[in-house]
Formats: sequence, C-alpha cells, structure tokens
Amino acid sequence: MKTIDFSYFIERYNAGEMSEAEKQWFQKELEGNDKLRNEVHLRKRTDEILKNQNVISLRSKLSQIENQRKEVKQQVKKSKKTTYIRYAAVFAGLVLIGSITLFSGKNLSREKIMKQYYKAYEPPTSQRSAHAETEADFSLALEFYNTHDYEKAAILFNKVLENKPNDMQTVLLKGVANFEEKKYPEAKQSFGKVIDDKNNLYIDQAQWYLALCYLNTNETDKAKQLFKLIVKEGGIYKDDAKKIIRGLR
Repeated sequence: MKTIDFSYFIERYNAGEMSEAEKQWFQKELEGNDKLRNEVHLRKRTDEILKNQNVISLRSKLSQIENQRKEVKQQVKKSKKTTYIRYAAVFAGLVLIGSITLFSGKNLSREKIMKQYYKAYEPPTSQRSAHAETEADFSLALEFYNTHDYEKAAILFNKVLENKPNDMQTVLLKGVANFEEKKYPEAKQSFGKVIDDKNNLYIDQAQWYLALCYLNTNETDKAKQLFKLIVKEGGIYKDDAKKIIRGLR
C-alpha cells in the first residue's frame, strides 16, 4: 500500500482549486488527522505571510525611490541649476527601472534559476509495506539520499527497481539522485518514465525536475514548453514556473 503524499492536495485545497468531489474526499481525510489539519493550517498561514511580505517589500522599495527623488529635488531647488533637474529625472528613472527589473524576475540565468527555485525532492518519512529484502534496500538507499550521498543512493534505488520496476516513487528518487550527480540523461529517463506512467502521485514532481534538466542541458525551448504545461495544469510548481518563464524571455 503506497503512502499518499498530501502536498499536492493541500496546495489545491488551500487555493480553492478542488472539485466538489475532491473537496469532500479531502475533508474526510482531515477528520481525525490532526497532523494533516495542522499542515493545512500551517501552509495557509505561510502563504498569507509570504504575500504580506511581498507587498511590504514592494512598498518599501517604492518608498525609498520616492524619498530619493525628493532629496534630489531639494538639491535642485537649492542650486537652481537646470542640470540638476535633468540629473534628478534620470536618477529617479534608473532607480524605478531597477526596481521594476527586480520584481519582474526577468533575465534569469540558469545559475540563478537553480539557486532560487531548485530543491531536492523530500520523500515521505513513513515506512512502506513491501517485500522485506526490497524494502531494506529502499530504506538504505533513502538513508544515503537524505545524507546527500546521491551516487550510492542511485545505485540502491536501481537495485530496488530490478524487483519493482513500476515503483514510481523509487523511479523519481533515482532521477533526483542522478540529477544531483549531474547525470542529466539518466535523470531525464527516470522523470520521463514517471510522466509516461500517468497513474501515480509523482507526475508534478517529475515534470518539474525534467524541465530543470532541460535547462541544465541548454534545451531552453523544451524547458519553456514544459514550464508552460506545468502552469496550464495548475500543479504545485505553477507559480514558480510562471516566474521562470518570464525570466527566460
């Protein structure tokens, strides 16, 4: 029995994107599950705080621009020279343009995208029920993965897949481990397999990491197409994908 990763459903529930049937199912899951309810509440509060911080930050930037403009204007009045008037206009314009560029997120390099948006997938901590020997290999692989020894983790995940080739969680983890080792062809193959399976809980993650693979192999057009698909399907990486698309133009 596979453990459900509720991250995707929590995002949809808080965003009000669930159908009525999905909403009824999820609310039943919330009943009697204090941990899940707390996670839903925590994520909702986090989203609210982040939105407020963005607004406050923007207001602060605009306030700084206005204060700088006023200071320059006062200097112009004291000197009564037209050259300072021109300087003030140019200065204020440059500051405003810099602020707009900062918030638009454009001209993002591959390095900036990876630094700002990439994070290795965090697998659920709950134990899975499976064949004892296979599960032992998976647990050991997970230990290597969580301690960032991705090379050994990938080898052991591959061993698990020899007996359970359709275990999509393991396929995804193997892909991320190879991604961390910069073995992008192997990582692409794993993420593609998860996406092609079409019947698992890890498709959103596989699309996201595959798009980042394309960026790292300079296949920018493929990356853009996949980011656009992520936005269209409204998955958990939708907002980040929108920002990256704007930055790649």
